[in-house]
Amino acid sequence: MFAVHLVAFYFTKLKEDQIKKVDRYLYHMRLSDEVLLDVMTRFQSEMVKGLGRDTNPTATVKMLPTFVRSLPDGSEKGDFLALDLGGSKFRVLRVKVSEDGKQNVQMESQFYPTPKEIIHGSGNDLFEYVADCLSDFMETKDIKHKKLPLGFTFSFPCRQTKLAEDIDVDVLALVNDTVGTMMTCGYDDPRCEVGVIIGTGTNACYMEEMSNIDLVEGDEGRMCINTEWGAFGDDASLDDIRTEFDKEIDLGSINPGKQLYKEGLSNTKEILTELGLTPSEDDCIAVQHVCTIVSFRSANLCAAALAAILTRLRENKKLTRLRTTVGMDGTLYKMHPQYAKRLHKVVRRLVPNCDVRFLVSESGSGKGAAMVTAVAYRLLSQRKQIDKVLAYFKLTKENLIGVKNQMRAELERGLKKETNPTATVKMLPTFVCGMPDGTEKGKFLALDLGGTNFRVLLVKIRSGRSRSVRMYNKIFAIPLEIMQGTGEELFDHIVQCIADFLEYMGIKGARLPLGFTFSFPCRQANIDKGTLVGWTKGFKATDCEGEDVVDMLREAIKRRNEFDLDIVAVVNDTVGTMMTCGYEDPNCEIGLIAGTGSNVCYMEEMKNIEIVEGEEGRMCINTEWGGFGDNGCIDDLRTTYDKEVDEGSLNPGKQRQELKAWHRYEKMTSGMYLGEIVRQILIDLTKRGLLFRGQISESLRRRGIFETKFLSQIESDRLALLQVRRILQQLGLDSTCDDSIIVKKVCGSVSKRAAQLCGAGLAAIVEKIRANRNLDFSRILQETVKELAPQCDVTFMLSEDGSGKGAALITAVAKRMHTVAEN
Repeated sequence: MFAVHLVAFYFTKLKEDQIKKVDRYLYHMRLSDEVLLDVMTRFQSEMVKGLGRDTNPTATVKMLPTFVRSLPDGSEKGDFLALDLGGSKFRVLRVKVSEDGKQNVQMESQFYPTPKEIIHGSGNDLFEYVADCLSDFMETKDIKHKKLPLGFTFSFPCRQTKLAEDIDVDVLALVNDTVGTMMTCGYDDPRCEVGVIIGTGTNACYMEEMSNIDLVEGDEGRMCINTEWGAFGDDASLDDIRTEFDKEIDLGSINPGKQLYKEGLSNTKEILTELGLTPSEDDCIAVQHVCTIVSFRSANLCAAALAAILTRLRENKKLTRLRTTVGMDGTLYKMHPQYAKRLHKVVRRLVPNCDVRFLVSESGSGKGAAMVTAVAYRLLSQRKQIDKVLAYFKLTKENLIGVKNQMRAELERGLKKETNPTATVKMLPTFVCGMPDGTEKGKFLALDLGGTNFRVLLVKIRSGRSRSVRMYNKIFAIPLEIMQGTGEELFDHIVQCIADFLEYMGIKGARLPLGFTFSFPCRQANIDKGTLVGWTKGFKATDCEGEDVVDMLREAIKRRNEFDLDIVAVVNDTVGTMMTCGYEDPNCEIGLIAGTGSNVCYMEEMKNIEIVEGEEGRMCINTEWGGFGDNGCIDDLRTTYDKEVDEGSLNPGKQRQELKAWHRYEKMTSGMYLGEIVRQILIDLTKRGLLFRGQISESLRRRGIFETKFLSQIESDRLALLQVRRILQQLGLDSTCDDSIIVKKVCGSVSKRAAQLCGAGLAAIVEKIRANRNLDFSRILQETVKELAPQCDVTFMLSEDGSGKGAALITAVAKRMHTVAEN
């Protein structure tokens, strides 16, 4: 069209060498790389405007959401219908997609004419006619009795509010032809995430991050954006590169042209003759040159816009180099002898940091509609299956009230002398009988043993107006051979670490009060006496269980014979958490740890504690609530995945009586086990073909792959899916964007249940003591506590270094109370 107008202009002008004359007149149509890079930048700006809710109305590039959320992954299968409406006739297709170990697509189609009275009539008439033709096709193919999913290619600009709009069949997808191109090529090449059509019209689509699309709700995953890039420049932003010929075209001053692109002069001469002209050979050469320049400018401008899209994809993924595929369709791109080559060359020149493969779409719009439908059908089916699995982790209010009531009953059983031996919540007395009151002062040592690292701390506490706590600490490793050696070797190693710290701090000669945070289940006979019930967390040191750990530490200090310490208190880490917060706020009387393990302690009235003597005052009770449910009272809430984790753990089921407190409830609420529950779910979903392309990797087979930190990172609201995908890749799991969404959803369901169960347990304790508290956990836990114990006013506060600072504070309080008693 454009070329014909130029031909009419030049036939009166060309008297000298045609090629030179053409070059001189069309000089402004030759766009340098500098100009193209500038066009690319302008297009990027328009894309951003089109994606913004406030700026979209004035954007020339409309960036229409298509609600296509995923690309084909090769697992699509089924029988689908497709409609392709975009011109004077439309097509109805039946597309069979099969997996069977290899991807296969079979198509049969029929064209139907679209009469002018229908094209120019009402919308109702058009769609009634389409429905009649579809009915005819289904009757012809003997499939009218089936309700097949249908995709509808509607090749006109269209604002969508959802993927499916009912016609009179099971319509799953309304598809733009450019999107169809991308999806068709995406079925053959999973890297394809861009679709471009350059034909009678031109347009492009690509997969954008949901977090960047203000026009639709939701931040997770990606969505295909139909750019409708043909209007780029309608705001005069391209006027500096438009020529007088472009302006005349806008005024509608020319007639439709014919294709001049085939090689050889004979075709050019034939076309010009049909136009009523008598061209010479030189004229034909000049016309061909005009066409070349015009088509090259077209390729250059399309390349600049495409380069902008590729750059956006690369930046969205935060890659230094992008490898991707662009699905291509359109008669100009396919038929012009040099167009594709020119486009590819310029794109690669403009974005040298992108490795681009160009893939031609076959049966684009029809097959594309079927592929969009197939993907939508797959996602719908997947969503139903995943939701069914995760439904087992949803707890009703009635479930949580039941947990609260059961926990309350177990708390009471654990406190009573007669029922304590069979109680699952052991309610261990800690002999911590007071909270910090702000008068504590002095220097204290604190030890913190609870995992593969061991800490020694010096804690300086000042009272009065300048009340403060200053801490100095050093971390020492506990080698595996020490963890699993003899008890004597373990405590000798601990004393060696203490000696190194005292030497490092220059206080080896001082006999300081010491608090020992020992984060393993202990039965205490006094604040400085704790008998180890049983090892957990991978410790297996011999000759320790049933022994007083304070005595073992004292003996090790004597063996070394270098220093002496006043061991005042053996402390559970949960109690340390409560004391640390209690130093900041005297109302704090509960300590909760929800991390690798899960436990809670609280201040109980002495008169209710039958397992120790005395009626006056209060004492902190270490509930060791992890064993709650070992009597089967919460079995109805356990899933097959919980049972898998239980059977695969170091201490499955009910072992000997002393270790009962470390099982079912803890395995449903603590980070040490939540990752394993997630892993079991992911294995199941992968076996069903819903994750990781149905391939269970060696990484996924490994126990312990999902550490607590990864679980927290993946579920974080602030973490984009791209980062989730990177975490999964660090774990050796090659995931797609869809996989990342599913993994995040699984992590959320498992951790939400854990928080709710913790909340229900805490609600039982809060109800029991009915007082104002200051604690911290998660939003869900807080909501659960508030819902289940509405008459209790609970505030949550974060403990700062509970196990270290807390041990020192317990020691300080014990020393203060001992001094008071002596006086």
